[in-house]
Amino acid sequence: MTCRICLFLLAAIPAAAAGPPNFVFILADDQAWNGLSKRMIQDMPESGSDYHQTPNIDRLAAEGMTFSRAYSAAPKCEPSRYAIMFGLTTASLNAPDKRTAGHLRGDSRPALANALKQANPDYRTAMFGKWQLVRSQSQLGFDRDDGKITQNQDGDSPDPRDPKRMFELTDKGNRFMEDSVKSGQPFYLQLWHYAVHGSNQSLPETLDRWQSRTRGRRHRDPTRAAMAEDFDRAVGMTLAKIDELGIRDRTYVIYMSDNGGPTRYLRGGKTNVTEGGLRVPLVVRGPGIAQDEYCDTPVVGYDLLPTVLDFAAPGTVPHPGTEGGSWKPLLLSGCEQPVERPIDRLVFFFADGRGRDPGPQAAIVKGNYKLLYSWATASAALFDVSRDIRETSDISAENPDLASNLRQELMDHLRAGIGDAALARAEAGDTPDSRAGRQRPRRGENRRPQTQRRRREGQR
Repeated sequence: MTCRICLFLLAAIPAAAAGPPNFVFILADDQAWNGLSKRMIQDMPESGSDYHQTPNIDRLAAEGMTFSRAYSAAPKCEPSRYAIMFGLTTASLNAPDKRTAGHLRGDSRPALANALKQANPDYRTAMFGKWQLVRSQSQLGFDRDDGKITQNQDGDSPDPRDPKRMFELTDKGNRFMEDSVKSGQPFYLQLWHYAVHGSNQSLPETLDRWQSRTRGRRHRDPTRAAMAEDFDRAVGMTLAKIDELGIRDRTYVIYMSDNGGPTRYLRGGKTNVTEGGLRVPLVVRGPGIAQDEYCDTPVVGYDLLPTVLDFAAPGTVPHPGTEGGSWKPLLLSGCEQPVERPIDRLVFFFADGRGRDPGPQAAIVKGNYKLLYSWATASAALFDVSRDIRETSDISAENPDLASNLRQELMDHLRAGIGDAALARAEAGDTPDSRAGRQRPRRGENRRPQTQRRRREGQR
Protein backbone atom coordinates (compact mmCIF):
# COMPACT_ATOMS: atom_id res chain seq x y z
CA MET A 1 0.00 0.00 0.00
CA THR A 2 2.81 2.40 0.96
CA CYS A 3 4.60 1.88 -2.36
CA ARG A 4 1.39 2.55 -4.27
CA ILE A 5 0.81 5.83 -2.46
CA CYS A 6 4.40 6.89 -3.12
CA LEU A 7 4.00 6.20 -6.84
CA PHE A 8 0.90 8.42 -6.99
CA LEU A 9 2.65 11.23 -5.14
CA LEU A 10 5.69 10.99 -7.43
CA ALA A 11 3.39 11.11 -10.46
CA ALA A 12 2.08 14.48 -9.28
CA ILE A 13 5.53 16.07 -8.93
CA PRO A 14 6.06 16.97 -12.64
CA ALA A 15 2.69 18.75 -12.79
CA ALA A 16 3.41 20.64 -9.57
CA ALA A 17 6.86 21.61 -10.84
CA ALA A 18 5.31 23.07 -13.98
CA GLY A 19 3.37 25.61 -11.95
CA PRO A 20 -0.11 25.85 -10.41
CA PRO A 21 -2.67 23.57 -12.07
CA ASN A 22 -5.77 24.61 -13.98
CA PHE A 23 -9.29 23.55 -13.02
CA VAL A 24 -12.38 22.91 -15.13
CA PHE A 25 -15.48 22.23 -13.05
CA ILE A 26 -18.43 21.00 -15.11
CA LEU A 27 -21.71 20.87 -13.20
CA ALA A 28 -24.69 19.10 -14.74
CA ASP A 29 -28.17 20.16 -13.67
CA ASP A 30 -30.52 17.50 -12.27
CA GLN A 31 -28.53 14.54 -13.60
CA ALA A 32 -29.43 11.44 -11.63
CA TRP A 33 -26.79 9.18 -10.08
CA ASN A 34 -27.31 6.60 -12.84
CA GLY A 35 -27.87 9.14 -15.63
CA LEU A 36 -24.60 8.29 -17.44
CA SER A 37 -23.89 5.18 -19.47
CA LYS A 38 -20.84 4.80 -17.20
CA ARG A 39 -21.65 2.83 -14.06
CA MET A 40 -20.97 4.58 -10.77
CA ILE A 41 -20.38 1.18 -9.12
CA GLN A 42 -18.39 -1.11 -11.36
CA ASP A 43 -20.31 -4.34 -10.73
CA MET A 44 -23.80 -2.80 -10.33
CA PRO A 45 -25.75 -2.44 -13.61
CA GLU A 46 -28.37 -0.29 -11.86
CA SER A 47 -25.74 2.41 -11.20
CA GLY A 48 -25.59 3.34 -14.89
CA SER A 49 -28.20 4.07 -17.51
CA ASP A 50 -29.53 1.28 -19.69
CA TYR A 51 -30.64 3.85 -22.29
CA HIS A 52 -28.61 7.11 -22.25
CA GLN A 53 -25.30 7.20 -24.14
CA THR A 54 -22.53 9.47 -22.79
CA PRO A 55 -19.27 8.33 -24.44
CA ASN A 56 -17.25 11.50 -23.78
CA ILE A 57 -18.02 11.57 -20.05
CA ASP A 58 -17.43 7.83 -19.93
CA ARG A 59 -13.99 8.39 -21.47
CA LEU A 60 -13.28 11.09 -18.88
CA ALA A 61 -14.11 8.52 -16.18
CA ALA A 62 -11.85 5.92 -17.82
CA GLU A 63 -9.02 8.46 -17.64
CA GLY A 64 -9.60 9.32 -13.98
CA MET A 65 -11.51 8.36 -10.83
CA THR A 66 -15.22 7.57 -10.53
CA PHE A 67 -16.85 8.10 -7.14
CA SER A 68 -19.50 5.60 -6.09
CA ARG A 69 -20.61 7.56 -3.00
CA ALA A 70 -20.57 11.16 -4.12
CA TYR A 71 -23.23 13.37 -2.54
CA SER A 72 -24.61 16.72 -3.56
CA ALA A 73 -24.71 19.17 -0.68
CA ALA A 74 -28.49 19.45 -1.03
CA PRO A 75 -31.26 17.74 -3.01
CA LYS A 76 -32.06 20.88 -5.00
CA CYS A 77 -30.22 23.35 -7.21
CA GLU A 78 -29.77 26.61 -5.30
CA PRO A 79 -28.74 25.34 -1.86
CA SER A 80 -26.38 22.83 -3.44
CA ARG A 81 -24.62 25.63 -5.35
CA TYR A 82 -24.32 27.82 -2.26
CA ALA A 83 -22.63 24.98 -0.40
CA ILE A 84 -20.19 24.37 -3.26
CA MET A 85 -19.22 28.02 -3.38
CA PHE A 86 -18.69 28.46 0.37
CA GLY A 87 -17.50 25.02 1.47
CA LEU A 88 -20.19 24.62 4.13
CA THR A 89 -23.35 22.62 4.69
CA THR A 90 -26.54 24.44 3.74
CA ALA A 91 -27.59 24.30 7.39
CA SER A 92 -24.44 26.10 8.56
CA LEU A 93 -24.97 28.67 5.81
CA ASN A 94 -28.60 28.95 6.95
CA ALA A 95 -29.51 28.70 3.27
CA PRO A 96 -31.44 25.45 2.79
CA ASP A 97 -33.59 27.01 0.03
CA LYS A 98 -33.69 30.12 -2.15
CA ARG A 99 -36.13 31.98 0.09
CA THR A 100 -33.89 31.73 3.15
CA ALA A 101 -30.68 32.62 1.30
CA GLY A 102 -31.31 36.36 1.05
CA HIS A 103 -29.15 37.06 4.10
CA LEU A 104 -26.10 35.87 2.10
CA ARG A 105 -26.16 39.17 0.19
CA GLY A 106 -24.21 40.63 3.09
CA ASP A 107 -22.06 37.58 3.85
CA SER A 108 -18.35 38.43 4.10
CA ARG A 109 -16.93 34.91 3.82
CA PRO A 110 -14.78 34.38 0.73
CA ALA A 111 -16.35 32.07 -1.82
CA LEU A 112 -14.34 29.56 -3.85
CA ALA A 113 -13.04 31.89 -6.57
CA ASN A 114 -12.26 34.67 -4.09
CA ALA A 115 -10.43 32.24 -1.82
CA LEU A 116 -8.44 30.86 -4.75
CA LYS A 117 -7.29 34.31 -5.86
CA GLN A 118 -6.40 35.25 -2.31
CA ALA A 119 -4.21 32.14 -2.12
CA ASN A 120 -2.63 32.83 -5.53
CA PRO A 121 -3.44 36.17 -7.26
CA ASP A 122 -2.15 34.80 -10.59
CA TYR A 123 -5.32 32.77 -11.11
CA ARG A 124 -7.91 33.88 -13.65
CA THR A 125 -11.48 32.74 -12.98
CA ALA A 126 -14.64 32.38 -15.08
CA MET A 127 -18.18 31.20 -14.50
CA PHE A 128 -20.63 30.50 -17.35
CA GLY A 129 -24.12 29.05 -17.15
CA LYS A 130 -26.82 28.68 -14.51
CA TRP A 131 -25.99 30.73 -11.40
CA GLN A 132 -29.15 31.43 -9.32
CA LEU A 133 -27.30 32.83 -6.29
CA VAL A 134 -28.32 36.16 -4.73
CA ARG A 135 -24.85 37.69 -5.15
CA SER A 136 -23.33 38.22 -8.58
CA GLN A 137 -20.56 36.13 -10.08
CA SER A 138 -18.10 39.04 -9.88
CA GLN A 139 -18.88 39.58 -6.19
CA LEU A 140 -17.90 35.98 -5.55
CA GLY A 141 -14.60 36.34 -7.36
CA PHE A 142 -15.15 35.57 -11.04
CA ASP A 143 -13.30 37.67 -13.61
CA ARG A 144 -15.51 36.66 -16.52
CA ASP A 145 -19.17 35.58 -16.57
CA ASP A 146 -22.47 35.85 -18.45
CA GLY A 147 -23.10 39.40 -17.26
CA LYS A 148 -26.21 38.67 -15.20
CA ILE A 149 -27.56 36.40 -12.50
CA THR A 150 -28.88 33.56 -14.63
CA GLN A 151 -31.88 31.34 -13.76
CA ASN A 152 -33.46 28.14 -15.09
CA GLN A 153 -35.39 29.96 -17.81
CA ASP A 154 -32.17 31.37 -19.27
CA GLY A 155 -31.31 27.85 -20.35
CA ASP A 156 -34.36 27.43 -22.59
CA SER A 157 -32.68 28.24 -25.85
CA PRO A 158 -34.62 29.77 -28.76
CA ASP A 159 -31.91 28.45 -31.13
CA PRO A 160 -32.65 24.91 -32.35
CA ARG A 161 -28.91 24.49 -33.06
CA ASP A 162 -27.97 25.26 -29.45
CA PRO A 163 -30.21 23.26 -27.07
CA LYS A 164 -30.02 24.43 -23.43
CA ARG A 165 -27.35 26.90 -24.63
CA MET A 166 -24.85 24.09 -24.11
CA PHE A 167 -22.68 24.95 -27.11
CA GLU A 168 -22.71 28.68 -26.32
CA LEU A 169 -21.45 27.95 -22.80
CA THR A 170 -18.84 25.57 -24.17
CA ASP A 171 -17.58 28.19 -26.66
CA LYS A 172 -17.31 30.80 -23.90
CA GLY A 173 -15.35 28.38 -21.77
CA ASN A 174 -13.05 27.43 -24.62
CA ARG A 175 -12.27 31.06 -25.40
CA PHE A 176 -11.52 31.69 -21.73
CA MET A 177 -9.10 28.75 -21.65
CA GLU A 178 -7.42 30.00 -24.84
CA ASP A 179 -6.99 33.50 -23.40
CA SER A 180 -5.63 32.15 -20.13
CA VAL A 181 -3.07 29.95 -21.86
CA LYS A 182 -1.96 32.84 -24.07
CA SER A 183 -1.47 35.06 -21.02
CA GLY A 184 0.46 32.32 -19.23
CA GLN A 185 -1.85 32.37 -16.21
CA PRO A 186 -3.40 29.42 -14.37
CA PHE A 187 -7.18 29.35 -14.47
CA TYR A 188 -10.31 28.09 -12.76
CA LEU A 189 -13.22 27.60 -15.18
CA GLN A 190 -16.69 26.83 -13.90
CA LEU A 191 -19.22 25.57 -16.46
CA TRP A 192 -22.59 25.18 -14.77
CA HIS A 193 -24.75 23.82 -17.57
CA TYR A 194 -28.53 24.12 -17.82
CA ALA A 195 -28.72 20.54 -19.12
CA VAL A 196 -30.13 18.12 -18.22
CA HIS A 197 -32.80 20.09 -16.31
CA GLY A 198 -36.19 20.24 -18.03
CA SER A 199 -37.63 21.31 -20.30
CA ASN A 200 -35.83 18.84 -22.56
CA GLN A 201 -34.10 20.28 -25.60
CA SER A 202 -31.84 18.63 -28.17
CA LEU A 203 -30.72 18.93 -31.77
CA PRO A 204 -33.51 17.80 -34.14
CA GLU A 205 -31.35 15.12 -35.73
CA THR A 206 -30.35 13.74 -32.34
CA LEU A 207 -33.97 13.45 -31.29
CA ASP A 208 -34.84 11.74 -34.58
CA ARG A 209 -32.28 9.01 -33.87
CA TRP A 210 -33.59 8.38 -30.37
CA GLN A 211 -37.25 8.13 -31.40
CA SER A 212 -36.65 4.73 -32.98
CA ARG A 213 -34.33 3.25 -30.36
CA THR A 214 -35.43 0.62 -27.88
CA ARG A 215 -36.22 2.12 -24.48
CA GLY A 216 -34.45 1.02 -21.34
CA ARG A 217 -36.02 -0.10 -18.09
CA ARG A 218 -34.56 2.66 -15.90
CA HIS A 219 -34.64 5.42 -18.52
CA ARG A 220 -37.22 5.54 -21.28
CA ASP A 221 -37.66 9.13 -22.48
CA PRO A 222 -36.15 9.77 -25.94
CA THR A 223 -36.27 13.56 -25.49
CA ARG A 224 -34.15 13.28 -22.34
CA ALA A 225 -31.78 10.72 -23.90
CA ALA A 226 -31.29 13.04 -26.89
CA MET A 227 -30.52 15.97 -24.55
CA ALA A 228 -28.06 13.79 -22.60
CA GLU A 229 -26.27 12.85 -25.83
CA ASP A 230 -25.95 16.45 -27.00
CA PHE A 231 -24.79 17.53 -23.55
CA ASP A 232 -22.17 14.81 -23.61
CA ARG A 233 -21.03 16.16 -26.97
CA ALA A 234 -20.62 19.62 -25.42
CA VAL A 235 -18.52 18.13 -22.61
CA GLY A 236 -16.44 16.39 -25.26
CA MET A 237 -15.79 19.75 -26.94
CA THR A 238 -14.43 21.12 -23.65
CA LEU A 239 -12.18 18.08 -23.24
CA ALA A 240 -10.98 18.39 -26.83
CA LYS A 241 -10.04 22.04 -26.27
CA ILE A 242 -7.95 21.06 -23.23
CA ASP A 243 -6.05 18.59 -25.44
CA GLU A 244 -5.72 21.10 -28.27
CA LEU A 245 -4.17 23.65 -25.92
CA GLY A 246 -1.71 21.04 -24.63
CA ILE A 247 -2.68 21.52 -20.98
CA ARG A 248 -4.11 18.12 -20.06
CA ASP A 249 -1.07 17.27 -17.92
CA ARG A 250 -1.69 20.27 -15.67
CA THR A 251 -5.49 20.51 -15.67
CA TYR A 252 -7.94 18.91 -13.25
CA VAL A 253 -11.39 18.24 -14.68
CA ILE A 254 -14.22 17.72 -12.19
CA TYR A 255 -17.59 16.51 -13.49
CA MET A 256 -20.56 16.42 -11.11
CA SER A 257 -24.32 16.95 -10.85
CA ASP A 258 -25.89 19.57 -8.57
CA ASN A 259 -28.44 17.14 -7.10
CA GLY A 260 -29.92 13.72 -7.65
CA GLY A 261 -32.91 12.73 -9.70
CA PRO A 262 -35.16 9.81 -10.60
CA THR A 263 -33.19 6.56 -10.84
CA ARG A 264 -35.91 3.89 -10.69
CA TYR A 265 -33.60 2.19 -8.23
CA LEU A 266 -32.53 4.42 -5.32
CA ARG A 267 -35.12 5.71 -2.87
CA GLY A 268 -36.54 9.16 -3.63
CA GLY A 269 -35.21 11.83 -5.95
CA LYS A 270 -34.85 15.58 -6.20
CA THR A 271 -35.99 17.40 -2.99
CA ASN A 272 -35.40 14.27 -0.85
CA VAL A 273 -32.38 13.69 1.41
CA THR A 274 -32.61 9.99 0.61
CA GLU A 275 -29.92 8.46 -1.63
CA GLY A 276 -31.91 9.20 -4.79
CA GLY A 277 -31.97 12.91 -4.03
CA LEU A 278 -28.37 13.27 -2.87
CA ARG A 279 -26.20 10.66 -4.58
CA VAL A 280 -24.77 12.05 -7.84
CA PRO A 281 -22.28 11.16 -10.56
CA LEU A 282 -18.76 12.44 -9.88
CA VAL A 283 -15.65 11.95 -12.02
CA VAL A 284 -12.25 13.61 -11.54
CA ARG A 285 -9.31 13.49 -13.98
CA GLY A 286 -5.95 15.17 -13.65
CA PRO A 287 -2.22 14.85 -13.02
CA GLY A 288 -1.35 12.19 -10.46
CA ILE A 289 -4.77 10.49 -10.64
CA ALA A 290 -4.65 6.87 -11.81
CA GLN A 291 -6.81 5.89 -14.76
CA ASP A 292 -10.08 3.99 -14.50
CA GLU A 293 -10.18 3.98 -10.69
CA TYR A 294 -13.30 3.56 -8.58
CA CYS A 295 -13.62 5.05 -5.10
CA ASP A 296 -16.32 4.33 -2.52
CA THR A 297 -15.21 6.91 0.06
CA PRO A 298 -18.09 9.33 0.81
CA VAL A 299 -17.43 12.79 -0.66
CA VAL A 300 -19.70 15.82 -0.91
CA GLY A 301 -20.10 18.98 -3.00
CA TYR A 302 -18.91 21.31 -0.26
CA ASP A 303 -15.51 19.51 -0.34
CA LEU A 304 -14.67 21.26 -3.61
CA LEU A 305 -13.42 24.55 -2.13
CA PRO A 306 -10.75 22.99 0.13
CA THR A 307 -9.84 20.54 -2.65
CA VAL A 308 -9.12 23.30 -5.17
CA LEU A 309 -7.12 25.30 -2.62
CA ASP A 310 -5.09 22.22 -1.66
CA PHE A 311 -4.08 21.58 -5.27
CA ALA A 312 -3.60 25.22 -6.25
CA ALA A 313 -1.77 26.49 -3.17
CA PRO A 314 -0.63 23.62 -0.91
CA GLY A 315 -0.57 24.61 2.72
CA THR A 316 -3.36 27.18 2.36
CA VAL A 317 -5.83 26.92 5.21
CA PRO A 318 -9.47 27.45 4.15
CA HIS A 319 -11.51 30.19 5.79
CA PRO A 320 -12.48 29.44 9.43
CA GLY A 321 -15.72 27.54 9.58
CA THR A 322 -15.20 25.64 6.33
CA GLU A 323 -16.73 22.20 6.75
CA GLY A 324 -15.51 20.41 3.62
CA GLY A 325 -12.26 18.49 3.29
CA SER A 326 -9.70 18.13 0.50
CA TRP A 327 -9.92 15.20 -1.92
CA LYS A 328 -6.26 15.63 -2.87
CA PRO A 329 -4.81 12.85 -0.65
CA LEU A 330 -7.59 10.50 -1.75
CA LEU A 331 -7.19 11.30 -5.46
CA LEU A 332 -3.40 10.91 -5.45
CA SER A 333 -3.43 7.66 -3.46
CA GLY A 334 -5.90 5.67 -5.52
CA CYS A 335 -8.62 6.15 -2.86
CA GLU A 336 -6.42 4.77 -0.07
CA GLN A 337 -6.11 7.99 1.93
CA PRO A 338 -9.15 9.48 3.73
CA VAL A 339 -10.81 12.85 3.34
CA GLU A 340 -10.15 14.80 6.53
CA ARG A 341 -12.84 17.34 7.40
CA PRO A 342 -13.09 19.74 10.36
CA ILE A 343 -16.35 17.96 11.22
CA ASP A 344 -16.52 14.17 10.96
CA ARG A 345 -19.98 14.00 9.43
CA LEU A 346 -21.99 14.93 6.34
CA VAL A 347 -25.21 16.82 7.08
CA PHE A 348 -28.17 17.54 4.80
CA PHE A 349 -31.39 19.48 5.40
CA PHE A 350 -34.28 20.38 3.13
CA ALA A 351 -37.54 21.95 4.23
CA ASP A 352 -39.87 20.93 1.40
CA GLY A 353 -39.36 17.29 0.42
CA ARG A 354 -41.83 15.81 -2.03
CA GLY A 355 -42.83 12.43 -3.43
CA ARG A 356 -42.60 9.36 -1.24
CA ASP A 357 -40.82 11.29 1.55
CA PRO A 358 -42.63 14.64 1.84
CA GLY A 359 -42.09 17.52 4.22
CA PRO A 360 -39.07 18.84 6.11
CA GLN A 361 -36.30 16.26 6.34
CA ALA A 362 -32.64 15.94 7.31
CA ALA A 363 -29.89 13.35 7.20
CA ILE A 364 -26.49 12.72 8.73
CA VAL A 365 -23.85 10.39 7.27
CA LYS A 366 -20.96 9.00 9.31
CA GLY A 367 -18.94 6.23 7.72
CA ASN A 368 -21.30 3.59 6.40
CA TYR A 369 -24.25 4.77 8.49
CA LYS A 370 -26.92 7.24 7.53
CA LEU A 371 -29.71 8.51 9.74
CA LEU A 372 -32.80 10.05 8.14
CA TYR A 373 -35.11 12.27 10.15
CA SER A 374 -38.56 13.31 8.94
CA TRP A 375 -40.55 16.03 10.65
CA ALA A 376 -43.66 14.87 8.79
CA THR A 377 -43.61 11.60 10.73
CA ALA A 378 -41.52 12.80 13.71
CA SER A 379 -39.37 9.72 13.29
CA ALA A 380 -35.82 8.67 12.47
CA ALA A 381 -34.54 5.70 10.49
CA LEU A 382 -31.01 4.30 10.41
CA PHE A 383 -29.43 2.58 7.43
CA ASP A 384 -26.10 0.99 6.61
CA VAL A 385 -25.84 2.41 3.09
CA SER A 386 -22.76 0.32 2.31
CA ARG A 387 -25.05 -2.74 2.41
CA ASP A 388 -28.47 -1.17 1.90
CA ILE A 389 -28.03 1.46 -0.80
CA ARG A 390 -31.79 1.53 -1.41
CA GLU A 391 -32.56 2.40 2.23
CA THR A 392 -35.08 -0.38 2.72
CA SER A 393 -34.06 -1.83 6.11
CA ASP A 394 -34.24 0.44 9.16
CA ILE A 395 -31.69 -0.89 11.67
CA SER A 396 -32.33 1.67 14.43
CA ALA A 397 -34.03 -0.91 16.67
CA GLU A 398 -30.91 -3.07 16.57
CA ASN A 399 -28.63 -0.07 17.12
CA PRO A 400 -30.51 2.24 19.50
CA ASP A 401 -27.44 3.98 20.94
CA LEU A 402 -25.99 4.70 17.50
CA ALA A 403 -29.34 6.01 16.24
CA SER A 404 -29.79 8.20 19.32
CA ASN A 405 -26.27 9.63 19.11
CA LEU A 406 -26.56 10.39 15.39
CA ARG A 407 -29.94 12.05 15.89
CA GLN A 408 -28.54 14.25 18.65
CA GLU A 409 -25.52 15.16 16.54
CA LEU A 410 -27.77 16.01 13.60
CA MET A 411 -30.07 18.22 15.66
CA ASP A 412 -27.13 20.00 17.30
CA HIS A 413 -25.70 20.76 13.86
CA LEU A 414 -29.02 22.07 12.55
CA ARG A 415 -29.68 24.14 15.65
CA ALA A 416 -26.25 25.80 15.38
CA GLY A 417 -26.96 26.69 11.75
CA ILE A 418 -30.62 27.42 11.12
CA GLY A 419 -31.56 28.14 14.75
CA ASP A 420 -34.27 27.01 17.13
CA ALA A 421 -37.02 29.02 15.43
CA ALA A 422 -36.48 27.33 12.05
CA LEU A 423 -36.40 23.91 13.71
CA ALA A 424 -39.68 24.73 15.43
CA ARG A 425 -41.23 25.72 12.10
CA ALA A 426 -40.07 22.43 10.58
CA GLU A 427 -41.65 20.59 13.51
CA ALA A 428 -44.92 22.40 12.80
CA GLY A 429 -44.78 21.70 9.06
CA ASP A 430 -44.44 25.41 8.33
CA THR A 431 -42.28 25.20 5.20
CA PRO A 432 -41.34 27.99 2.76
CA ASP A 433 -43.66 26.55 0.12
CA SER A 434 -46.58 26.14 2.51
CA ARG A 435 -46.22 29.78 3.53
CA ALA A 436 -46.13 30.88 -0.09
CA GLY A 437 -49.14 28.71 -0.85
CA ARG A 438 -47.61 27.54 -4.07
CA GLN A 439 -49.07 24.55 -5.87
CA ARG A 440 -46.61 23.94 -8.66
CA PRO A 441 -47.20 21.08 -11.07
CA ARG A 442 -44.35 18.60 -11.08
CA ARG A 443 -42.32 18.44 -14.24
CA GLY A 444 -42.62 15.03 -15.76
CA GLU A 445 -39.65 13.34 -17.36
CA ASN A 446 -41.44 13.37 -20.72
CA ARG A 447 -42.14 17.09 -20.87
CA ARG A 448 -40.79 18.67 -24.08
CA PRO A 449 -40.15 22.28 -25.08
CA GLN A 450 -42.55 23.81 -27.56
CA THR A 451 -40.09 23.44 -30.44
CA GLN A 452 -39.97 19.66 -29.94
CA ARG A 453 -43.72 19.35 -29.27
CA ARG A 454 -44.47 21.14 -32.53
CA ARG A 455 -41.99 18.91 -34.32
CA ARG A 456 -43.60 15.74 -32.92
CA GLU A 457 -47.13 16.95 -33.64
CA GLY A 458 -46.19 17.69 -37.23
CA GLN A 459 -45.09 14.07 -37.68
CA ARG A 460 -48.44 12.65 -36.65
